[in-house]
This record gives sequence, C-alpha cells and structure tokens, in this order.
Amino acid sequence: MEIDNNQVVQALRQVKDPATGQDIISRKMITDLRISGNQIQFQLATADLPEAQKSSLNFACMEAIQAIYPDANVHIHMQRQEGQQGKASPLPHVKNIIAVGSGKGGVGKSTISVNLALGLQKAGYKVGLLDADLYGPSAPTMLGLHGQKPKVQVVHGSHKIIPLEAYGMPVMSIGFVVEPEQAVVLRGPRLAGIIKQFINDTIWPELDYLIIDLPPGTGDIQLTLVQTVPLTGAVMVTTPQELAVADAVKAMNMFLMESVNVPILGVVENMAWFTPEELPDNKYYLFGKGGGQKLAELGQTKVLAQIPLVQSVREGGDSGKPVVLEDESGVLQSRFMDLASALDEQTSRRNAGGAPTRIVEMKE
Repeated sequence: MEIDNNQVVQALRQVKDPATGQDIISRKMITDLRISGNQIQFQLATADLPEAQKSSLNFACMEAIQAIYPDANVHIHMQRQEGQQGKASPLPHVKNIIAVGSGKGGVGKSTISVNLALGLQKAGYKVGLLDADLYGPSAPTMLGLHGQKPKVQVVHGSHKIIPLEAYGMPVMSIGFVVEPEQAVVLRGPRLAGIIKQFINDTIWPELDYLIIDLPPGTGDIQLTLVQTVPLTGAVMVTTPQELAVADAVKAMNMFLMESVNVPILGVVENMAWFTPEELPDNKYYLFGKGGGQKLAELGQTKVLAQIPLVQSVREGGDSGKPVVLEDESGVLQSRFMDLASALDEQTSRRNAGGAPTRIVEMKE
C-alpha cells in the first residue's frame, strides 16, 4: 500500500504538543518529512520538554501514523528546537502579548481591556483575554461568564486548562476557579504560581493578540508576568486627574526599567469627560483635562483613545454585554474600535522597528 504524505500529515495533526496543547503540525514541530516505500522518517523538534514527555510524544506520533498505516516503519529523530536568544516563549503561537496596566484601581482598566480585546476581534483578529487581576477579577461578570468553570484536559500526562469562551473569544480568569464571594488571599509564591499556570498550563489557541488585564500598581503579578512571557508591549490606563496620573507614572516606569524593557505602546484616557445620555453633545470634565496626554509625554508615547464616562459603558459591563459589541449606533463603539485600530498600528510599528522583547531574567 502506497503511503500518502498528506494522510501522514493529517494523522500527525491529532498529536498535541505537551507544552502548548496545540497540534504539532500547526506548531511546525515536524520537519524533513520523508517517505520511501513503507519507511517514514522526520525530525521532531522537542524544545526543552522533560524526557518523559519526549518519550510520550514519540510514541504518540508512531501510534497516530500506524493507526492508518499499520505496516509503516516510523523513524523519528528528536531535535532540540532552535529559538531566539534567551528563554523561549511558552506561547510561541501567540503573535502579540499586550499587558494593560494602571497605577491605581477604579480607573476602568478592566473595562478597557475587555472592550479592546473584543474590538480587535471585531476587526478580524484572533484574540484571547487573560484576566490577571487575581484580587479583583472582573472578566466573568463583564463577559457574562459568571459561575462557569473551565474544563481540564490531559495532554501527554500533563493537566491542561481549556479556557472558557465569550463571544467566540477564549478567556481565562481566577474568577472561574474561586467562588464569587470568596476572598482571594494570596502572597508572592502563590500569585506567581497561578499566573504561570494560566500561561503555561492553559491551552491557548493560535492568536494574533493576547490581552492581559493586570491588577493596578506594581507587584508580584507584574514581575512574574515579565519573567514568564515576552510582552510585545504595554498599554497604560488613567483618568485625567492628577492623582491617577501620578500613580500611573510609577506603574509605567516599571515597564521602562532597564532590566524589564517593555515598550509602552500608548495611553488610554478613560472617563475623559462625562456626557449625559439626554445631552449627547455636552461634555463635563469631572476629573479635569490633559492627564492622558501628560502620561503619554512622560512615556514618550501617544494617547491611543479618550473614552468618555457614559452610563451605557457601566451597564454593558454589569450585564455581560460589552459596549463595543452592543452600541452599534453610538459613539462608544467607534471610540473602542478606534482604540483597537490605534493599538494595532502601534504594535505593527513596534514589531517593525525593534527586536522582540525578551523574557526578563531577574537576578537576586
């Protein structure tokens, strides 16, 4: 029986990479596939997998092929996967990882994160959302996923988390794991462990953007994140008032530290003004003016968007129907879509103009 190259490839698509949960063909782990008679041989890139997982992966490939070609002699050559200098990304199939941060709570960072992610998806990109605010997770409520739990899948002996979906977008949050009323009391090592699990042990699909909603300020979660994944860049959220800007500067400067070196892609000025529903042309600057621009100048970046304080934004977040999807005829949808477009443009410039960000290796 003649062996069909396409059939072999399709069989290998059923084999999952233990590190990411993606199939090994999509991950481009198979190279130099050759077929001669009943002989099948190829190179299998295994990165830094533990020996037990390498062995499991080897046998999984053989079983997948021999399920359709029982008489085939399969020869697999394990090959260390060559990557960029420094620590390899645990999410090589995610093109851009964007952190959304703020200096203090209450500035609407989670609202911006959710609507930005869905705005990018609405623009045609494959997008995921990681709610990394372990103390105050907002994604379950804002995306209508309250009370739902993620499933677990075993891949070559490793337990992997399958993220939930909202509006076709994969989402992960500690709010899916703990009860809504449960106080999240965690210190450094536990915080780090959860963030790493949400990145390393979650089966994220192939994505153009992974938006990560950070807790306010600087702390263990932010440091763990930059030591776990190579961030493409960060977006800072502030309100116009001086106090919010003063705190946001500190959070921004953490990303700009020489040892961290994460580019600031832009600033979002939230609650830029208040507009009553019955007076859509009126603007009331409740928190002052110019804070977003000041923060952008300090970070040598630009204001990506100014988002007004409008009642429908709050209603959308509380009801699990984000305004970027619901406000079809209103100004808010266009503002969030403009934000998504501005971020996409800044990301393209950042990728074209500089080397990829490396994972931070902190020294004691």
